[in-house]
Amino acid sequence: MPDPLLQRIAARRVRAGVIGLGYVGLPLVVAFARAGVTAVGFDVDAERVAAIRRGESYIGDVPGADVRAAVDADRLSVTTDFAALAAVDTINICVPTPLRKTRDPDLSHVIAAVEQVAAHLRAGQLVVLESTTYPGTIDEVVRPRLEGGGLRAGADFFLAFSPERVDPGSAEWTTRNIPKVVGGIDARSTETAAALYRLVVDTVVPVSSPRVAEMVKLLENTFRAVNIGLVNELALMCRDLGVDVWEVIDAAKTKPFGFMPFYPGPGLGGHCIPIDPFYLSWKARQNGFQSRFIELAGHVNAGMPRYVVERVAEALNSRSRAIRGSRIHLLGMAYKANVGDVRESPALDVAELLLRRGAAVTYSDPFVPAVRSGAVSMDATEVEQALADGIDCAVVTTDHRGVDYRAVARRAPLVVDTRNALAGVDAAHIFRL
Repeated sequence: MPDPLLQRIAARRVRAGVIGLGYVGLPLVVAFARAGVTAVGFDVDAERVAAIRRGESYIGDVPGADVRAAVDADRLSVTTDFAALAAVDTINICVPTPLRKTRDPDLSHVIAAVEQVAAHLRAGQLVVLESTTYPGTIDEVVRPRLEGGGLRAGADFFLAFSPERVDPGSAEWTTRNIPKVVGGIDARSTETAAALYRLVVDTVVPVSSPRVAEMVKLLENTFRAVNIGLVNELALMCRDLGVDVWEVIDAAKTKPFGFMPFYPGPGLGGHCIPIDPFYLSWKARQNGFQSRFIELAGHVNAGMPRYVVERVAEALNSRSRAIRGSRIHLLGMAYKANVGDVRESPALDVAELLLRRGAAVTYSDPFVPAVRSGAVSMDATEVEQALADGIDCAVVTTDHRGVDYRAVARRAPLVVDTRNALAGVDAAHIFRL
């Protein structure tokens, strides 16, 4: 392949396409538009496409003003018609990669996107997969499908993997300042993908292959999952020993080397940490390797919602009450602070377990007006309304900014704090993780 694509990227005359306009794809396509290139977003969700065309954002980290400015400047267009892939120069695939119930990788969204790309692929294009997956996906799944029409990766088109890195709800870490790892199938693919990302990212980190880039993402999230599993187990241990785990962590993190603080909680949530390590353990099993740390951490983390319910039962028992028939209010339904994402949220598991045991469950969350997930189907109730109606126990499941947890603790008869939101408050009716 000649170098025209690199020249167009350098001159910002490239047409950049992004498939999947969720938490990863929408910030990326808007970033391309803000960088002065023509950006085209693709999604199967017609409501998302319509919202963007109206200049609206449905992702908290992407200001609606940025979307409107990009659309009004004719820098950003969106469509559900994948035939338009033939008109773009670069294609970033940012679709979900969930787990099946058997905890095997579900690549159906990736395969569907790749097949759309393959149907419209032309010589000279760059294709980059960003969806988190197991090492070998580019070589074993993506490349064969793209080459099915006769074009050859490295000879006719560029192909690379660059793992998504987003920190939802963070004002500090954005598309611009989070370093981007890039691994192409050959040096020219890596160079071309790196050049594209340098339009919107301050630091690009090239690696030797897609497999390395695929493994990087899994290491990052497995590192977090294992360490969170460790500190969750430590929290259970400290409870039995009569030690405040939060005080232990605060003291330990004063060490200026060799220690990184992680914090316990009601379980793992989100679209990465609870899922990505199992992509790695699944791939390891295919090669006859048993990943004991990953499986053990998953077991500990998955058990935390049940432990939270046990703490609720202990709190209620201190007032001679049972869970059945008690009015329990959850403070937070999102999986982490200051976002509206409930995917894999441990609060959902806590709510379902409480409902199964006969509790009357309500919740408040400034970012989640309603939740419909399995057995949990309810609308949010304002904290003040819940307290006025009367509750038997409040459970801090998400520590959002702007919520006055101390005010709640002053009025609620019992509080179970799973996030240390009431640090420094010592009262007999407050039960900690």
